[in-house]
Amino acid sequence: MVDLVDLLDCPAGSALVSSSRNRLLSAQRALAERFLEGGDAVRLLDARCRLIDDVLRELWNELALPASLALIAVGGYGRGELYPASDVDLLILLPAEPDDTLTAQLEQLVCLLWDIGLETGHSVRTIDQCLEQAAGNITVQTSMIEARLLTGNDLLFREFSSRIKSSLDGLGFFQTKRIEQEDRHQRFGETPYSLEANCKDGPGGLRDLQLILWITQAAGYGSCWQDLEGRGFITADERRLLESSEGFLRVLRTRLHLLAGRREDRLLFEYQTALAEQLGFTATATRRASELLMQQYYRTAKSVMQISTIVLQNIGAALLPAPKEAPQPINERFQNSSEFLDVVHDEVFSETPAALLEAFLILQQQEGLHGLTARTQRALWRARTLIDDDFRKQAANRASFLALFKQGRRLTQVLRRMNQFGILGRYLPGFGRIVGQMQHDLFHAYTVDQHILQVMQRLRRFTLEEFAHEYPLCSRLISDFGDPWVLYIAALFHDIAKGRGGDHSELGAIDARQFCVDHGLAPADSEFVAWLVRRHLLMSGTAQKQDISDPGVIARFAATVGDERHLVALYLLTVADIRGTSPKVWNAWKGQLLEQLFTATRRALLSSEAPPMAAGVIARRQQEARRLMRFFALPEAVHENLWQEVDTVYFLRQSAEEIAWHARALHDRRDVNKPLVKARISPLGSGVEVMVYTRDQADLFVRVVGFFSRAGYSIVDAKIHTTRSAHALDTFMLLDVSDRGSGREMISYLEHELTERLFRQSPVDVPASGRVSRQVRHFPLSPLVSIQPLVSLEADETGKLFVLTVVAADRPGLLFVIAAQLAAHRANLHTAKISTLGERVEDTFLISGSHLEESAGRVKLETELLKQLQI
Repeated sequence: MVDLVDLLDCPAGSALVSSSRNRLLSAQRALAERFLEGGDAVRLLDARCRLIDDVLRELWNELALPASLALIAVGGYGRGELYPASDVDLLILLPAEPDDTLTAQLEQLVCLLWDIGLETGHSVRTIDQCLEQAAGNITVQTSMIEARLLTGNDLLFREFSSRIKSSLDGLGFFQTKRIEQEDRHQRFGETPYSLEANCKDGPGGLRDLQLILWITQAAGYGSCWQDLEGRGFITADERRLLESSEGFLRVLRTRLHLLAGRREDRLLFEYQTALAEQLGFTATATRRASELLMQQYYRTAKSVMQISTIVLQNIGAALLPAPKEAPQPINERFQNSSEFLDVVHDEVFSETPAALLEAFLILQQQEGLHGLTARTQRALWRARTLIDDDFRKQAANRASFLALFKQGRRLTQVLRRMNQFGILGRYLPGFGRIVGQMQHDLFHAYTVDQHILQVMQRLRRFTLEEFAHEYPLCSRLISDFGDPWVLYIAALFHDIAKGRGGDHSELGAIDARQFCVDHGLAPADSEFVAWLVRRHLLMSGTAQKQDISDPGVIARFAATVGDERHLVALYLLTVADIRGTSPKVWNAWKGQLLEQLFTATRRALLSSEAPPMAAGVIARRQQEARRLMRFFALPEAVHENLWQEVDTVYFLRQSAEEIAWHARALHDRRDVNKPLVKARISPLGSGVEVMVYTRDQADLFVRVVGFFSRAGYSIVDAKIHTTRSAHALDTFMLLDVSDRGSGREMISYLEHELTERLFRQSPVDVPASGRVSRQVRHFPLSPLVSIQPLVSLEADETGKLFVLTVVAADRPGLLFVIAAQLAAHRANLHTAKISTLGERVEDTFLISGSHLEESAGRVKLETELLKQLQI
């Protein structure tokens, strides 16, 4: 044995560091290889702990530290779970304050641990200091609960353990850890359904399981699941489910660490595919292997959250029994126990299976109830398997389920609870198949079941007075709708067929109609619900991809909708659907497009006249434009010069307000050689509208797109016109991608800078290439390009028009790439509809060009665009 300082300064010390490091590296590599070849995660975690234990004991003995000290493993290392990239948490326990010599030795010991390749988290304290630290820090207190002696003074360790345990306040620890859990859940999104879930700290992750055992240890109830079962806090089935869930999460976290080569607990996109392959998931015709993996993860996390809620509620009741108040009877099966719904005995559901639905009806009907007792939750969880084909066919059960939608309150809350307990998926097997189902389509941010419930929640918000300010039109419409429950049923089924292959709208409509027939809805209501499910994408597609200022578009849409009731229902469902897809997908511009389409279609449906022809539409818009111009005290003939220069298509594609704006801006500038650029806050209340008037020039659209992209704006709408005097009169609708506020401060910049660039014909602003998102990189979307002849009710003076549709993964400069290809192929652009759905774009362009009238020309443009859009 030698002194530590001397040892580190001699060749023997260097050899010790080298041998210890090599031993750790080779042994941990062997453990990882054994695990990846089919080993068990628990054995790997335990073996890594024993490996580190042995190395630390040998070092401790070799360095001859004072016998009065104790080396203690704490935290996850103390628990015996040392993941491949986890820190080694150590406590060096001292009998008294160290002198300078011991302090220096301990500092050099810590350096030695890092030198041999151990990432350590360490503390050096006396017992009194440990107690002082633990008293004010729940994290320190938690780490010490699972302390384990590695080597050194056993008596000191026993005293430490005894005093730590006696200092614990079981109830206080429970309450503090619950608050900590709530804060942690909020940080990670409150639900386990994150696209890149954290399998350790996220809701339903390993930390939630560990929290239960920490609380039970602090309360003296045991240290493992068997102890909890023995005390009656969980059943044997629940114990087995907890153990299997814990096993799956351990495997995921272990493989994540090995794949990343570092401490990584998030199921990042770049690891999901490899994890799925390692765990044996195989892609199907309609779903990726990674989606199947994530579905199992979400279902596991959902089970963990459900059981942990029951267990913690039971432990809380044991630690702080509620005042003994006699439950208030509700009926022969249920009672009100301290404002929680309680079963009168544990066998209520096995004796009366219909009570499974009745319980949720009572929650809706009784205002004084704030939730379910732990006993009721456990009983519901255990009884969910009673819902079978016979249960679903019973008329009383069908009536009860339908009644949930007609109560008018707490519907979303109740359905979320039913989904949490697995009851909703048992009653509707189609819904059960999409529970936890994630689709990497680049715009849905939730699993299919959570998206459906989000959409229903949005619909319900329209009915509540406190949310009327959010969407006033939706609130007014739904208040006059009558029987809004049919909308909720349509929402429940609108995406229920996702992942089956085929058109999910058509398949969902079949399911919805069968549900309606089985549950006794009137034939008219059944057809209404099925129609909504089948057509639930129609309105968003029309608003975002077609020119809704074209009366032909409105006429076709109105003919498909048929009447005002169908229109109102479709509008409400569409707004709720987009809002429930992802926070990134909705914006005020889309809201305005939908409202414009709704208003124009309702006017067409309520009109007793035939749909107006082009001449009638133009006359009305011109009349309204003249009326608007009078407000600015302009001469009566202010518009004449401009209107003589534009064709009828201009009046069909521009609103009356835009026509008046153009006339005001151009009445005395039409023959000026210098380009004119005018910008304003959009009258629709969202975004910036820019008018460009200049002599037509090559690559004009490419130049404008490049400039706006460089300025940090995204084009969502473009209307392109060429006057008879060969001037371009183009209007762009912009959204600020950098969120710089209202945009007023940018108007002068846009007007001046774009004018100068067009006047000088400066080199094209090529947008800076940026990085695509990780989701796009790891789940690429194969781009689609299609060019089809335009089918329009209106004649067009400019020649044959074509609709170019582009679907692709979003990336910086994408619109510029498309614009450049259109210019290269001499395609004239008339309108552009730019629709961004999360990380996915679905853009539509109205184009013309003599060479496009031959199929070879269209195929060439499609081919070149596809080549450019590949990532």
